[in-house]
Amino acid sequence: MQQAVLWAAAGTGFTFFMTALGAAMVFFFRKAAGPAVQRVFLGFAAGVMVAASVWSLLIPAMEEAEAAGLPGWLPAGGGFVLGAAFLMLLDGLLPHLYLNAERPEGLPAHWQRTTLLVLAVTLHNIPEGMAVGLSFARAAQHGSEGAVLSAAWALALGIGIQNFPEGAAISLPLRQGGFSARGAFVRGALSGLVEPVFGVAVVLAAGQIQPLMPWMLAFAAGAMIYVVVEELIPEASLGEHSHSGTVGVLAGFLVMMVLDVALG
Repeated sequence: MQQAVLWAAAGTGFTFFMTALGAAMVFFFRKAAGPAVQRVFLGFAAGVMVAASVWSLLIPAMEEAEAAGLPGWLPAGGGFVLGAAFLMLLDGLLPHLYLNAERPEGLPAHWQRTTLLVLAVTLHNIPEGMAVGLSFARAAQHGSEGAVLSAAWALALGIGIQNFPEGAAISLPLRQGGFSARGAFVRGALSGLVEPVFGVAVVLAAGQIQPLMPWMLAFAAGAMIYVVVEELIPEASLGEHSHSGTVGVLAGFLVMMVLDVALG
C-alpha cells in the first residue's frame, strides 16, 4: 500500500508539475494563444484522454476482471457508466465556466469569472488524477512488474504533456484580464492540484477493496470520456472549416497510443 501511494504521488506530482510549468509561461508571454492554436491543444488533450481510456484503463480493467474469474465486460461497462455519471453530476453541481463560453454552468454562484474558469479546468483534471493514481496502484498490486509499471509511467507522461498547454491556457488569459503574472501563475498551477489529491485518494480506496480495481479503472475511463465529449471535442471543433482541432485529436491519440504500446 505504501509503495502504491508513493508511486501515485510521484506520478500525479509530475502531472501537476507540468500544469504549473505551463502556467509559468505567463512570466514570459503576455498574450494567450490564438484560437487555432487553442483548438489544437484542446484536440490534443482529447486525443490523449481517449487513447489513455482505452489502452491504459479499459483494457487493463478487462484483464484484471478476467484474471479474477469475472466477465471482462461487466466491470468495464459498469465502471464506465458510473464514471460518466459521476462527472455528469459534478458538471451539473459545480459552478464553472469554459474558456470560450458566455454563461457559467452548474449551480448558480456569484463568483468571479476567473474562479469559474479555473474550476472548469479543475473539473476535468479529476479523472486524469484518478487514472494516473490507479495505474500506479495496479502496478504495485502486480509486484512492480516491469510492463505494468512502465505503462503507468507512460500514462503519467502522456497526461503531463497535455497538461503543459492546459496550464498556459489558464494563466495567460488571466494575465490579460488584469491579474499580475504571479497571481495568474498561482491560479493556473492550482487548477492541477486536484490531480495528486484524487490520484492518491483512489489508490487508498483501491488498496482497501482490491476487487474493485477493474471497476475503478473503468470508472476513470468513463469520467475521462465524458470530459472529452462534453467539453474538449466541442471546444476543439469551434471555427468554420477548421481542421486544427481534428489534427490535434489525431496527434494526441497517436502520441498516447505510442507511449503506452512502446513503454507498456
